[in-house]
Amino acid sequence: MQALEKTQAGETVHARQLPGWSPKVLLRDAGIGLALLLLILFFSVSTEHFLTANNISNILTQITINLILAVGMTFVILIGGIDLSVGSMLAFCAVVGGTVLTIPDLSVFQAVALATLAAVGTGVVCGFLNGWISAFWGLPSFIVTLGMLNIARGAALQVTDARTIYSFPPSFNAFGSQMIFGIPVVFLIALLLVAIAWFVLSKTVFGRLLYGIGNNEEAVRLAGHSLMFYKVAAFTIAGALVGIAAMVYMARLNIASPIIGMGFELNAIAAVIIGGTSLNGGRGTVIGTLLGACITGVLANGLILFGLSDFMRQMITGVVIILAVIIDKYRERLTGI
Repeated sequence: MQALEKTQAGETVHARQLPGWSPKVLLRDAGIGLALLLLILFFSVSTEHFLTANNISNILTQITINLILAVGMTFVILIGGIDLSVGSMLAFCAVVGGTVLTIPDLSVFQAVALATLAAVGTGVVCGFLNGWISAFWGLPSFIVTLGMLNIARGAALQVTDARTIYSFPPSFNAFGSQMIFGIPVVFLIALLLVAIAWFVLSKTVFGRLLYGIGNNEEAVRLAGHSLMFYKVAAFTIAGALVGIAAMVYMARLNIASPIIGMGFELNAIAAVIIGGTSLNGGRGTVIGTLLGACITGVLANGLILFGLSDFMRQMITGVVIILAVIIDKYRERLTGI
């Protein structure tokens, strides 16, 4: 795949490899995978219960929500944007879906289907507004999504009168704890979303143009493509994934609260950045995001097994994020990816 670049004559040419498919990127992802393996090895040797089946299942379950949000965040960051509203949107989608899920006189199938449509639809609308407002007025997505952060959180509190929704159908609650060969079903859902996102980004023209916008927005425009369409689509996809994450969250914890999701946007951004996606856009892979989410999950779990306080875990995680950005900067200078 080739990235679009503008020549001095104003023409668009296929000048260089997109970062998602080159051998250098495969080596980069392999390096992130090696870091994950070393982290697993360290905690396996230094803690007693890290490699137990129960703990591994816990890790996979714990990273599921962040992984789904991070996949959506990858689309946004690849075009050079950022979405600070996903945590609040998660709460809004959850309370909307939870409200529908508790409607009386509906069968379980009807309740779950309608709740999923409501939650995902809410995420799509919020994501669309983020992308459209940012693209139409040329506003920084940082500011637009900061506004949506407050709007979605306030809407979640308003819809529920600041109360938690519960008493979901028992079969829906049971789904959140189902296992297949020792692997949580909710994590398998997240892996399926990763696979779909990988196909879209690496095998479709749509994905290639998202990379192109992140690399050279003007070249994509001169090639005759609608920047607004692709920017809005990236944010809309992120919103849809927030809706799916909200349904998974409710299935796992059996509640829909207007105060859930605080700080989740930072965890999602951390997974994407640790996974090698550039904050400037145009460079990164969803496989790297998967590895980044696993690194953050393994790190958090291992620090808990060490007996560190929540405050120390936050500090160490923050240091890891800063180091990941610094390493990414040097890697870009040395390898050009």
